[in-house]
Amino acid sequence: MKAQLDMDKIAKGLGAERRGKVAAKGGHFGAHELAAEVSARFRTPAGGGRATVPEWTERRLLPLAPKTLTRLDALAAKLHKKSGVGIEPMQLAALLLERIAGAISDEELEEMTSPPLVERKAAG
Repeated sequence: MKAQLDMDKIAKGLGAERRGKVAAKGGHFGAHELAAEVSARFRTPAGGGRATVPEWTERRLLPLAPKTLTRLDALAAKLHKKSGVGIEPMQLAALLLERIAGAISDEELEEMTSPPLVERKAAG
């Protein structure tokens, strides 16, 4: 089992101050972050089978365009190669959906659901 890094101790040793979490959004570093998250969160059940996130207990159907599923399939294959953890395209979709749902603010949600400015002017 890997030893956990004490980030506070490392920061103190470097004469630095921890100010918060930095999250990669996309590109090379985002791919590495996603691969690390897959490695850290996905666990193979004790009885065997496909690795999954133990907290995922809800099962739902999610309609997708074929193009989206093809892209998820390609991304899952790359993550499997990079992290060594077998991940299915819909598991990746769940992980990405979880990330986005946790990151969106109430203000962003309000902005997404308000009518465009052109519609508001026409109605007023």
